[in-house]
Amino acid sequence: MKLDRLIAVRTKKTIYRDGDRCIKVFQPPYSKAAIFGEASNQVRVEEIGLKVPKVLDVTTIDGKWAIVSEYVSGKTLEQLMAEHPENKETYFRTLADLQNSIHKKDCAYLYRLKDELNNKINVSELDATTRFELHRRLEVMAKGIAICHGDFCPSNIILSEDGVYYTVDWTLASYGNPLADVAQTYIMFWLNNSYEDAELYLTLYCGEDSAEKEEVYAWLPIIGAAMSVRRPEREREILLECVNSGDFRNHMKTINI
Repeated sequence: MKLDRLIAVRTKKTIYRDGDRCIKVFQPPYSKAAIFGEASNQVRVEEIGLKVPKVLDVTTIDGKWAIVSEYVSGKTLEQLMAEHPENKETYFRTLADLQNSIHKKDCAYLYRLKDELNNKINVSELDATTRFELHRRLEVMAKGIAICHGDFCPSNIILSEDGVYYTVDWTLASYGNPLADVAQTYIMFWLNNSYEDAELYLTLYCGEDSAEKEEVYAWLPIIGAAMSVRRPEREREILLECVNSGDFRNHMKTINI
């Protein structure tokens, strides 16, 4: 395998191209179980008909675990948005439609989102009373069996050269309430773009269904608490501040990121 064509560098992962193959190399201390879990997620969503690069192999390279999959030649939605800002709403609508189509699928063999969120709330920096309240709310809201990507954002969508959209990076895939997944994308747009972009995306996903929007807003403190565990320090502080405010959405409007 040739690792001389670097595609991307992410936290504890380096992605290369070798001809028609994409090789994701994991840095220690990534566990063997986590790597096989990610490969399994990708295979499972491929088998139910979602457009994802096919997994070809799980192997080791220079003592490091690696997932080998098909290489999809094209550009990410993130790149396209940067190159054509005038088409932002079109790209946002494409992203919302793709997320909607994923949420119409179910796969009970994935990890349960409710369990993942409970685990992350447990290890968050929130006080015990707040954690208890979030666990209680999650117990009521968690019903659902839709596939949730867990990191659905423009950088994880590739438009191939033959005009097909592929969704990549299924590390955090799970099944559960799809609106929790939308809340995660909403927060990502707020952190990486702006509050206005987050609202635009939500409108495109929900249409004019104000009740569904309110359901997404109800997920914000739960998802914000869970996301705080894995975010950089400044973003972690912001997310925890919003959760502790008692009114996540209205408080986020006041923060200049």
